[in-house]
Amino acid sequence: MKLFDVYPLNDITIEKALGAKVWDNNGQEYLDLYGGHAVISIGHTNPYYVKRIEDQLHKVGFYSNSIKIPLQVELAEKLGKVSGKEDYQLFLCNSGAEANENALKLASFYNGRKKIVAFSKSFHGRTSLAVATTDNPAIVAPVNATQNVSFLPFNDMQALEDHFKKEGEEISAVIIEGIQGVGGINVASNEFLQAIRRLCDQYNAVFIADSVQCGYGRSGKFYSQDFAGVNADVYSMAKGMGNGFPVAGISIAPKLHPKYGMLGTTFGGNHLACAAALAVLEVIEQDNLIQNAENIGNYLITELKKLPKIKEVRGRGLMIGIALPEELKDVKKNLLFKHKIFTGEAKPYVIRLLPTLNIGMKEADQFLTALKAELQ
Repeated sequence: MKLFDVYPLNDITIEKALGAKVWDNNGQEYLDLYGGHAVISIGHTNPYYVKRIEDQLHKVGFYSNSIKIPLQVELAEKLGKVSGKEDYQLFLCNSGAEANENALKLASFYNGRKKIVAFSKSFHGRTSLAVATTDNPAIVAPVNATQNVSFLPFNDMQALEDHFKKEGEEISAVIIEGIQGVGGINVASNEFLQAIRRLCDQYNAVFIADSVQCGYGRSGKFYSQDFAGVNADVYSMAKGMGNGFPVAGISIAPKLHPKYGMLGTTFGGNHLACAAALAVLEVIEQDNLIQNAENIGNYLITELKKLPKIKEVRGRGLMIGIALPEELKDVKKNLLFKHKIFTGEAKPYVIRLLPTLNIGMKEADQFLTALKAELQ
């Protein structure tokens, strides 16, 4: 049997990783400023994280949600404290797509409606409803297509107001990334998020803050939507939640009430996943990583804006997009193969920085030096 060939691959095999560094099978060291799609939040093979999972593995690795799992309660309490949403409820699952899928289902259960508002350049996952709210027809199979999703221009207040005036009584949910990831690091304005909150309140729709990539402290606040000073009804999260261990969840406002059988999962919230997620939150809290994300992110953004040839620098904290002209389309490839620095990209020519939240000035300057060399 061979692998189903759906990923374009760099000819690199990583065999060891620590902090913000990885090493290939030839012993070559790389600086990792992408963290495997924003997944590595507290550093590769963080010793505290490794021990937390190992200790749990010696006790019990898995049992289903048919029994009490005190680690789930501990995780919910810790997440409430660190995120500032202590009166919210936690449902655990395994991936970002699942988190968004469950958020959209929960909204529909809540108000009995079907219509969803999403936005241009959005990415919410690859499962049925999640991909239907993703603005990329190439990955939407015919079976996923639905007339229940409307895509509005991102950050367009008038279009949002007009759509609610027309269809507000039928809208179940609005789903939005506070900072779009795959779409190119586009930041939702505070005013736009505040308008979503106001309109959802007015029409009894559910405000879903997709925080899968822009959450967990990456932006300099726990959820990037927090910059707007309003609460969403549901926050979806994954990626940085487990630092590489598959764990995800939705944080649910008190007005949304559970009932038996409404949502469910086999692997979600298992013992190992909870141990991993708790380790991440404990390290974020102990090492003040949200503040570090803000500090290093502000430094990088300030310095990047001084460089020539860059069209635009977008983002917050350690979620940064560098828009380049077409003639510099090879910069990402050169950073990897010439300078040994992993970065991400968004089409057509945006470099995405999504490093571990505990990188320092040394790593930031290493990247800036390499990028300056390429721009010259």
